[in-house]
Amino acid sequence: MLFETRRRRRVREALEQPFPVAWRLLLQRRWPLWTLLSTDEQARMEALIQAFVAGRRWEAAQGFDIGDEVRVLVAAQASLLVLELGDEYYSGVGTIIVHPTTVVLHGQRATGTQGLVSDDAFAIDGQAHFGGPIIIAWDAAAAEARHPSRGQNVIFHEFAHKLDMLTGTLDGTPPLDDHDARARWIKVCTREFRAIRAGLGGNLLRSYGGENPAEFFAVATEVFFTRPVEMRNHKPDLYDVFCGFYRQDPASRYPVPEPAHEESIGLPG
Repeated sequence: MLFETRRRRRVREALEQPFPVAWRLLLQRRWPLWTLLSTDEQARMEALIQAFVAGRRWEAAQGFDIGDEVRVLVAAQASLLVLELGDEYYSGVGTIIVHPTTVVLHGQRATGTQGLVSDDAFAIDGQAHFGGPIIIAWDAAAAEARHPSRGQNVIFHEFAHKLDMLTGTLDGTPPLDDHDARARWIKVCTREFRAIRAGLGGNLLRSYGGENPAEFFAVATEVFFTRPVEMRNHKPDLYDVFCGFYRQDPASRYPVPEPAHEESIGLPG
C-alpha cells in the first residue's frame, strides 16, 4: 500500500512537469515510429511516457547503467500499445529489469512440442513473468526501435504478454468484453496460428508465433505495429481483429504511395 501511494505521487508530480525537450528529441532521433504519430497522438503519448517512467521500478542487471535513453525508449514503445486503452492496462507491470545484452537461462522449459520439455541453456532478449517483472535485453531493444521494418520488437512482444495475462490465463486472447469480438478473435487467430504450425503462414509472421497461442499474439503484435501496411494487405482479417483490440489503425499513419504515371511517348508523324 505504501509503495502504491508513493507511486501515485511520483506519477502525479511527473505529469505536473512539461515533457522534457531532450526526451522528445531522443524519440525523434532513435524511434522512427514516433514521427508517424499525429500531433494529438504524440501529446497523449508524452503523458503516458511520463507516467510510465515515474510509475515503475527500474532495475539494472550485470552492472548496466540505466539512463533516460533506456527509460524513455522502453516506456515509449510500451505506451504505444496502450495509447487507446489506457495505462491501467499495465497495472500488473511493476518492475522493468534491463540487461545490457541477451540473457542466457538454464532449467527446464517447454519446447513448443506438446508434452516435451528441454533443460538445454537458451538465450532470450526478453521475458514477462506472471505477477512479476519484465526483462529486456537493451541491445536488441535499441536496434529494433531503430529498424521497425524488420518486424521484430522485444518490447512490443513482452508487453503484449502482459496484456494477455490480464485475463488470468496466458492463452493469446487479451481482454475482450464483447462476445462477438472475442469469438471472431479466436476464430481468426486460431486459423492463422494453425497456418504457421503447418508451415503455411507465409513470411510475414515468424515461425516462433507457432510455439503456442500466447507467442502467436505477441509475435502478431510486433508485426501489427512495425509492419502494419503489410499485415493489412496480406492478412486483412488478422489486421482487423488487432485493430479492434488495440483500437488503433497503424497502417493509416503511413503515407499512401503516389500512383505510378506512365510517360507519354510521342509517335512519329
